[in-house]
Amino acid sequence: MRFHAPTKIVFGSGVFSQLKGIVEDELRASCLFLVTDRGIVDSGIAGKVLSQVGNIQVFDEIEQNPKHTTVNKAGGLVRKIKPNLVIGLGGGSPMDAAKAIALLATNPGNIEDYEGKEKYKSPPLPVLAIPTTCGTASEVTWVSVITHAERKFKMSIKGPHMFPAAALIDPDLLVSLPSGLIASTSLDALTHAVEAYTVKARTSITDIFAREALQLIFRYIEDANKDIKGNKEAREKMMLGSTIAGMAFCNSDVGAVHCVAEAVGGLYDVPHGVANSIFLPFVMEFNLPEVSDRYAEIARLAGIEEDDDKKAARELIERVKSLSRSLNIPSFKELGIKEGEFFEIAQKSFENNSNPSNPRVANVEDYLIILERAFQEI
Repeated sequence: MRFHAPTKIVFGSGVFSQLKGIVEDELRASCLFLVTDRGIVDSGIAGKVLSQVGNIQVFDEIEQNPKHTTVNKAGGLVRKIKPNLVIGLGGGSPMDAAKAIALLATNPGNIEDYEGKEKYKSPPLPVLAIPTTCGTASEVTWVSVITHAERKFKMSIKGPHMFPAAALIDPDLLVSLPSGLIASTSLDALTHAVEAYTVKARTSITDIFAREALQLIFRYIEDANKDIKGNKEAREKMMLGSTIAGMAFCNSDVGAVHCVAEAVGGLYDVPHGVANSIFLPFVMEFNLPEVSDRYAEIARLAGIEEDDDKKAARELIERVKSLSRSLNIPSFKELGIKEGEFFEIAQKSFENNSNPSNPRVANVEDYLIILERAFQEI
């Protein structure tokens, strides 16, 4: 059993003001490359970085599902600029892209050459991750997920050197987040915690982190979504729950929810948090025969008072569906994907490298059943 969490975490409301000291005194960086997206620039958050540190090149072209061509373009820039720190600012997309760009800074070729586990020869540049959402937890994981535009497939680039050197996690950065992003990233964090607690690769250590994350998320998810700006406690606890869930799943794994979500995201450019939110309860229904006891434990962490394990597990699934509805998560049918396209989604889901970790064996036909069930839900 192993547990690896090398990222230095600086967490708390207002810690963003410590950026300059962390960059200069702790990471000892003098030439910086900032990876972000236009939304973060337009919101003014990127400007807050620029106001604290100098000698920084900004790359703000990251998409909601970062493409390999975009990452390769930025990789060419870092090889010319030769920074000694890459900063990933935003949701999971900029942070994942930052990790991939840091790899290209020290290794030849293109990012698609590094698909898989530890394919790089030299360790990437250090990364400082600054999340602005409460869901992806890329700030504490060893994986970068990049969409190969031609294959329409989400590649996983991973390795022990891919962990960010540091994560600056300030819940106050959530206050300007649109309600739709709060909802989808909140349920993304819940997905991470549920899957970390139920996949085959779970351990007694990851269970500790997953349970704590589940308690925090279920306790504060609705309050955070009602008033992310005014409810400081809720946004702090949701951000903490997201980070802890990330530490759990990156040391165990994720399962079939992510397999389907990444397939749909790669094919149709659906935001990752939205896709996870849509498919979570339907994968839970599929996995129920194998992990009803675990779902019952989660149910009690969620405040469901039911002594019978099977009933508690089913109540949990209904609670997740109810959460999705109350947070206005779109249905699968609302994505506009046709039933004739389900087989390709199922095939790519099956090919995902996290599929073997799912608690119940899932083949292409099983994924088709999950997709059909989600499609029928009103």
